Amino acid sequence: MNQDAWPAAPVPDIVGDVWRWQLPSVHDASRVRMDLRARLAHPSLTSSSTEDAREGLLLAFEELASNALRHGGGAVEAVIVATRDGWLLTLSDEAPDRPPVPAVDRDPALGGMGLPMVAQLSAHYGYAVGQDRKHVWAQLTSGVGVPGATPAPRSTRA
Repeated sequence: MNQDAWPAAPVPDIVGDVWRWQLPSVHDASRVRMDLRARLAHPSLTSSSTEDAREGLLLAFEELASNALRHGGGAVEAVIVATRDGWLLTLSDEAPDRPPVPAVDRDPALGGMGLPMVAQLSAHYGYAVGQDRKHVWAQLTSGVGVPGATPAPRSTRA
């Protein structure tokens, strides 16, 4: 990931089971995370994804939700599209004029490591502006190989 920018890219149009939550406040992020954890514990998901992948989704949710609530503004919505090979996580807020900006050269003790962490956990990521909202998204794999699917190589450039 270019440390100076979170890429502008349209939210992928993916078909799957849609899970949606409203997050009016920071306290709601914990409630939604518990609900998400319960959904991920369902036997249909535990048999088709790894524990590491499910924990990665929870971590990515926590980071993007925290960013949307602290740095975004207005009504925050979380949407996850669950597919057979992973999840598309999208957090939207009412701050379309404020793109996500990863912290650069900051002491990790001061925070700001969320976007780089989400980038490392994700196969693809980006943000888009539409309908007076900013949509920050990350696509994460299930950790289980899908027959016929070939993962795209990750960039090794700094």
